[in-house]
Formats: sequence, structure tokens, C-alpha cells
Amino acid sequence: MPGKRAKQTVCFTTKGQIVIPAALRKYFQIENGSEAIVEETADGILLRPVTAWSIKRARGVAKKATATGSDFATEWAKQKAEERDLEDAKNARLSSRRSR
Repeated sequence: MPGKRAKQTVCFTTKGQIVIPAALRKYFQIENGSEAIVEETADGILLRPVTAWSIKRARGVAKKATATGSDFATEWAKQKAEERDLEDAKNARLSSRRSR
């Protein structure tokens, strides 16, 4: 779903609240009471929902860190680098198809 739909615009309330579109809430399994991590990035504000999937993923990285004797931060950085590489490769394939 991410990247396949048109970007949507949301409005901030006076309290800084926004409504995340229903399709995104469903896709990312965001339910009433779900928490999110808010992070400042070079591109702006990043909201990362804390869901059962994200907790399971973090546990997997922690388990791998324990098994290899490295620390969580190192394993998490490796995981994120692998994800970025996969995403870059995917974007390269898509842009090469468009340029044909």
C-alpha cells in the first residue's frame, strides 16, 4: 500500500492533532489507543505506529543481537540498512520500467 496510493492531505487542529486516513489505519493495524513514536527527521516529522507487528520485529532484532553477541542498536541499524537497500532496489526497478 505505501507508495501505491496518492498522497493525502491532513489538517492539524489547534492541539496539533491529525486524523490518519482510515485506509492507512487499517493497513498499519492502528486501533483505538495505539501508540506511535514521533521522530524528527531531515524530511520532517515521522510517525511510527507501535503495533503488534513492530513489537514482534523489535523482539526478533533483539533476539538476533543476543545470539550474535552484539548490541541492539547495532542490529537495529543493520536491519534498517537492509530495508533501505531493498527499498532503493525496488525504486530503481520501478524507475527503470517508467523510463522505457
